[in-house]
Amino acid sequence: MTQAPLSPRAAVFIDKDGTLLDDVPWNVDPHHMRLAPGALDALRVFASHGVPLFVISNQSGVALGKFERHALDEVEARLQAFAAQAGAAFTQIYWCPHHPRGVVPEYTQSCDCRKPEPGMLLRAAREHGIDLSRSWFIGDILDDVEAGHRAGCRSVLIDNGNETEWLRGEGREPDIVVKNMREAAMAIVDAECPA
Repeated sequence: MTQAPLSPRAAVFIDKDGTLLDDVPWNVDPHHMRLAPGALDALRVFASHGVPLFVISNQSGVALGKFERHALDEVEARLQAFAAQAGAAFTQIYWCPHHPRGVVPEYTQSCDCRKPEPGMLLRAAREHGIDLSRSWFIGDILDDVEAGHRAGCRSVLIDNGNETEWLRGEGREPDIVVKNMREAAMAIVDAECPA
């Protein structure tokens, strides 16, 4: 007898640079990675609720020749170590190494995964049985908000000064605006588990 597939579950998708970690441009040195304000508390909150967590990150430094693709393996290991400190784990970490104006031919292309395109979220949903309509995307710029909305998620914007263009438009209005990751986690929990 075959077992019925599990029904899709909700998840939280998190941008890396400027959201989960302090924003250090082109950094792939694990020793220079620092959790952003409130991130450890947020990971603890999500772990206590058993929510699947994913990192969704543009890493155009690969296409632009700033670092090689394999450098992201150490970044991934460091992110998992940070999560473990909070009793959490990332179900998977997705990278988009592409850029249409890159210098590394293999990665120089337009793609469906570079945010604000929703490709990484759609892939995660397919591969892990995620119900995007019940899920959230947390980011620090409106491209993150748009990627989340285009995938069918609700979006949280961490207004920490990293969004400088404020190009409004369809799908670019966040559902919730907060100051840090801890506030994002609490807002999501409040929205999902109202008192």
